[in-house]
Amino acid sequence: MPCKRKKKAGNKSEVDKVGMKILKVLAEINAPARCGEIAKKAGIPTYRVTGKLRSLANKGLVDKPEKGKYLISEAGMMLIK
Repeated sequence: MPCKRKKKAGNKSEVDKVGMKILKVLAEINAPARCGEIAKKAGIPTYRVTGKLRSLANKGLVDKPEKGKYLISEAGMMLIK
């Protein structure tokens, strides 16, 4: 049985401009959102948002409360402040 990798909260140096923009948009939305909604509000192509959300989730900066939706985590909120 494979073991899950433990998520570590990222720091600003580990998150690029696109990642920070996505985190800020998620904070503005303040509710679980789909990739398309995030992409539209951020002005970033959906394919880039999809890949970046996976990366942010692996760093513990976003949560996935339900299938296909993302929400900024507490660590993500702390990072953008």
